[in-house]
Amino acid sequence: MPRPLRVAIVGAGPAGIYAADALLKSGVAAEPGVSIDLFERMPAPFGLIRYGVAPDHPRIKGIITALHQVLDKPQIRLFGNVDYPGDINLDDLRAFYDAVVFSTGATADRALDIPGIGLDGSYGAADFVSWYDGHPDVPRTWPLEAEKVAVLGVGNVALDVARILAKTAEELLPTEIPPNVHEGLRANKALEVHVFGRRGPAQAKFSPMELRELDHSPNIEVVVDPEDIDYDDGSIATRRGNKQADMVAKTLENWAIRDVGDRPHKLFLHFFESPTEILGEDGRVVGLRTERTALDGTGNVKGTGEFKDWDVSAVYRAVGYLSDKLPKLPWDVESGTVPDAGGRVIQETGEHLQSTYVTGWIRRGPVGLIGHTKGDANETVANLLDDHANGRLQTPASPDPEAVDAFLAERNVRCTTWEGWYRLDAAEKALGEPEGRERVKYVEREDMLRESGA
Repeated sequence: MPRPLRVAIVGAGPAGIYAADALLKSGVAAEPGVSIDLFERMPAPFGLIRYGVAPDHPRIKGIITALHQVLDKPQIRLFGNVDYPGDINLDDLRAFYDAVVFSTGATADRALDIPGIGLDGSYGAADFVSWYDGHPDVPRTWPLEAEKVAVLGVGNVALDVARILAKTAEELLPTEIPPNVHEGLRANKALEVHVFGRRGPAQAKFSPMELRELDHSPNIEVVVDPEDIDYDDGSIATRRGNKQADMVAKTLENWAIRDVGDRPHKLFLHFFESPTEILGEDGRVVGLRTERTALDGTGNVKGTGEFKDWDVSAVYRAVGYLSDKLPKLPWDVESGTVPDAGGRVIQETGEHLQSTYVTGWIRRGPVGLIGHTKGDANETVANLLDDHANGRLQTPASPDPEAVDAFLAERNVRCTTWEGWYRLDAAEKALGEPEGRERVKYVEREDMLRESGA
């Protein structure tokens, strides 16, 4: 009797769970069946949604409801708190599975090569996001002494960072932020937050809804300089061909023409300012130097040679995420991704690394919204199933699911499970209940393991 197709998915964020869902919806799932094990280095699943989405965005976190329905399926097992490659590596996985899919995402900050980037007070946005989202592997405190702060970048992560810095701790208290984050934000001295983009309003990468949300806070006055509202032929073409870009530009135009109000915290959105240097004294940030840019007709910009120094004492760079290199897989250093063709991992020889696949940000880089990941997963899984149908997958030596349990037990790995997530979920909701909050996150890994029953 043929056994089910055994697939390991490394990374239990949206990308990995969408891949599992695509497998479950395939014809192979009906006959002879699929058996899927998800490996996640954190004690809890959901990746970016738990540790990358700002706490005041519960709407996005609602995606977890759909992901729950996938992980509830009996063909799926979750192994949390399992590190690749520390606890289990590619050779180990090959012994247990017909195919391995990597969906490990991107958690590090992309580098920004300008003078002063290493000064005290210069931070990566990803590290700050991990702190306010209660990631167990980052410090429990964050220095928030600066009254004037710069955020470099015009994407949604830059908006999240700017918004969290500009809001009050009490505004964020109803969310799931843990006590150490609330305490840190109460000490935040930021009164001015300046967001810088080197191109114009038509080229900003904000989502329209995320941008508009900035103005909903009773404590944040959003300010746009009318001189920054400028378009060339390339910008006009972008607006005509991209509804989201047009909506973003209209919102910025409306803010530029209104009178500045009296909300206590000011959030400035600056365009046509290219950061050239972070200024320092005694090893600390004391300012930011930018070069004014101008549109060149195509939607791109060129420097004007006109420089300006901004009085700020902290700088956050939100210029993109970067994935961690995965051992035993080929790597494109420039893009920070695993080379692939339709999700099949491609070696330097141009050949497919047998039975090995990628999906999500580790495949295409940290671009697009969470929903875009679904199409990515569908393509990868379609090619995996094509390889299965045509006899191109390797045959594992120990396909019995219990062999994986025995392997991890022998290594003394404290695994969390899907049932354990339900226990942790209930414990976090119980923490929030006395204060009327939906949940309060556990931060310490040991606490998460204990509450998960690991």
